[in-house]
Amino acid sequence: MLSWEFPPKRVGGIAAALEGLAPAVATQDCIVDVITAGDAGGAPCEAVSSNLTIHRVLVHVETHDFFDWIHRLNDSMYAPAAEVIKNARANGEDVILHVHDWLTMFVGLRLKDDFGLRLVTTIHATEHGRNHGIHTDTQHQIHSWECELIQRSDSVIVCSEAMRHEIVQHLGAHWHRISVIPNGVDATKLDAHFTPDERAAFRLRFAGLNEKIVFFIGRMVGEKGAHLLVEAVGKLHPSLPLKLVIAGGGARTHLEERALALGIWDSVYFTGRISDEDRDGLYAVADVAVYPSLYEPFGIVALEAMAAGVPVVVSDAGGLREVVEHDVTGTTTYAGDVNSLAWGIDRVLRDDVRAAKLAERAKEVVRTKFSWNPISRATVEVYKNVLNA
Repeated sequence: MLSWEFPPKRVGGIAAALEGLAPAVATQDCIVDVITAGDAGGAPCEAVSSNLTIHRVLVHVETHDFFDWIHRLNDSMYAPAAEVIKNARANGEDVILHVHDWLTMFVGLRLKDDFGLRLVTTIHATEHGRNHGIHTDTQHQIHSWECELIQRSDSVIVCSEAMRHEIVQHLGAHWHRISVIPNGVDATKLDAHFTPDERAAFRLRFAGLNEKIVFFIGRMVGEKGAHLLVEAVGKLHPSLPLKLVIAGGGARTHLEERALALGIWDSVYFTGRISDEDRDGLYAVADVAVYPSLYEPFGIVALEAMAAGVPVVVSDAGGLREVVEHDVTGTTTYAGDVNSLAWGIDRVLRDDVRAAKLAERAKEVVRTKFSWNPISRATVEVYKNVLNA
């Protein structure tokens, strides 16, 4: 598996997806080697289990050009990947390359050509989708790489039917070469293990005794919709005592300024990046988790909240409407519609009994449909089909 991010390096959803997928595939009679970047720390060669090894490489030349850094990272990944391939072949093992998004396509395609390997690609998101079109030279370059990667892949995996339609329409992918395999979550890792006193004390770090907690975690980019959430809370305040907790990295000055202008500064808590422990704690104490994305191929954070037993309100963007079923496992609102979003939050916070029932159903759906065991089996089936094609 080739990816530019893997824990402890976390930038977007790829790290979260591979953190679950790689060890799960390793339990399916597969030997998995993940080649990834090591600039965020972690051991250069980490043997997680007998069937899973993480290889982290560094770019030793300082550069402030992201494209240049990506190409240098791909160059650095070649040698350890080639060594893994040679050793596997010496042991008589079949080898599959699995590339995650365009950022490691260069080493992936080079290895494919040099060793005559089959290539599976997972497209987690597209440049067209993130930007609602291709508008700049940089976007055009990334889009062209995505198209090339799909054309040269033997099979493509996406996480939702929405993504399958997107890459067929915008990247020229062939429908029959695409497998839809959802992302998953390990619900056992989201338990905060609070005693009642610890839970109460943790909650007071973020909200007053009488305030409901509305929780959002994600990158501070437009596509995640945090700005819409601030506007929605502005419509609910002060009729409903609540504290909006916004967690995640990125530029947030515009959100802070808007909260101040709306007169809800005291009702919004910007935490910045938080630890996994604080994330799990917030899932444990939140009254609702809200994800109002404008573009969302899947929505793994919504899945995490569902697994933790938190009532969810999401937009109907992309894969979110496949993760959350309206009035069955959560509340779905219209993407980009602040009034709809405010309605959804208000509906959950004013009816605890109904919200709890939906959250309980959601937790069961996560356990049966979005656990890593069936997802890893489906992924390995793609590998087998590619090898036997």
